[in-house]
Amino acid sequence: MESSDFQAVIGLEVHAQLLTRSKIFCGCSTEFGAPANHHTCPVCLGLPGVLPVLNRQVVELAVRTGLALGCQVRPRSVWSRKNYFYPDLPKGYQITQFDLPLCEHGRLEFDVGGQMRLVRIRRIHMEEDAGKTVHDAAEGESWVDLNRAGVPLIEIVSEPDLASSEEAAEYLKALRDVLVCLGVNDGNLEEGSFRCDANVSVRHREATELGTRVELKNLNSFRFVRQAVDFEVARQVDVILGGGRVVQETRLYDSVKNETRPMRSKEEAHDYRYFPEPDLPPLTLDDAFVEQARKALPELPRARHARFVSQYGLPAADAKFLVADRALADYYEAAAAKAPDARKLASWMQGEFARLLKEQGGTVSNLKVAPAQLAALLSAVDRGEVSGSAAKEVLGEMFRTGEEPAALIARKGLAQVSDAGALEAAVDEVLAKNTGEAEKYRAGKKQILGFFVGQVMKALKGKGNPALINELVRKKLGG
Repeated sequence: MESSDFQAVIGLEVHAQLLTRSKIFCGCSTEFGAPANHHTCPVCLGLPGVLPVLNRQVVELAVRTGLALGCQVRPRSVWSRKNYFYPDLPKGYQITQFDLPLCEHGRLEFDVGGQMRLVRIRRIHMEEDAGKTVHDAAEGESWVDLNRAGVPLIEIVSEPDLASSEEAAEYLKALRDVLVCLGVNDGNLEEGSFRCDANVSVRHREATELGTRVELKNLNSFRFVRQAVDFEVARQVDVILGGGRVVQETRLYDSVKNETRPMRSKEEAHDYRYFPEPDLPPLTLDDAFVEQARKALPELPRARHARFVSQYGLPAADAKFLVADRALADYYEAAAAKAPDARKLASWMQGEFARLLKEQGGTVSNLKVAPAQLAALLSAVDRGEVSGSAAKEVLGEMFRTGEEPAALIARKGLAQVSDAGALEAAVDEVLAKNTGEAEKYRAGKKQILGFFVGQVMKALKGKGNPALINELVRKKLGG
């Protein structure tokens, strides 16, 4: 056998922090970046005698996610205790859902290399996060920060339908886009609010049974998902080809060495001694609650992408860029209602607009430039009132001040010269100074047309209408 005789089988477990202001079972803040153990109370510290109280918004956001992913929402789900002992788990157990989760049997469609893929979603359940252990190798000490203990999560578990690291990464991107669009998660991998465990196995291409799976923990970037999965698939194939057997275990990915290494033997469900949480009653939802959540669903990224392509005539890549951010897509649509060309608008928003947005470290929500102002600037370009290069300068100033484009163009003296008489005079002057080049053009050296256009633009201090200049030069030189 050779390595090409094997195929990867991958399932993903995504932990997404829900966008609530308080934790799942207490009133402590979920704000990121506070001093260690600052957002804690007797409930999330697991002190004796305290009782959890369910945050209603957690349920609303979880139901919204399940509906968006085509899941069946259980009218009755049950809380469970997952028992294990880690320093960052103060109660000695995690409140989660096990045999009766909130949502089941969903699906997510996404594109890989231009081809549509569908991955089944096994379940979505709610749970609380654990704290965080911080290690200082230099001092040989470790600390426990319990700010995250009790932060609300949903865990989205896929079926093992993925066959490559590329598919895994694209699935995660599509899932993150949906969650951000729904307003249930901020999609921030660096802060740990969107993180992934990958279950990876390999099997012979003719086999029907799944191989022994290995869990890769806490992958926090799309690049690391690709690299970790690729390494692990190759490692498992090498083990089998070498006559060994893959061991079921949990492994960590070392991004510096680009390798996975053992963390612990992989637990099974019975190792956690799940049992119903005695301090929380079963969660029951009526039809009205679910229907209200369904009616509140926004247009999802995949549907919006298809509409942008058909309605605005956008290339697929342009539409994908815009719909990845709901606020950006909303901004685009508001601007497109008044812009002269929806495709040019999309091009500007991917180019200079996106560059300025990133440069200022801002978001669409706090922009000083209104959609109508961007549309007005592009209309000025379309009418020949300002050149494309000058419009970039204007847009930069609009980002800083929020000033109207027409006022900026006038104040900075950037109005484009389109007057036929002024342009013709400038062209005649340039041709008179460059008679040799003019004869070369007439003799067939057509590529020097750009030289003349550049000289005319220079004479007009960059304010000439290039299209009209081009036309006049051709006319004067005889075509």
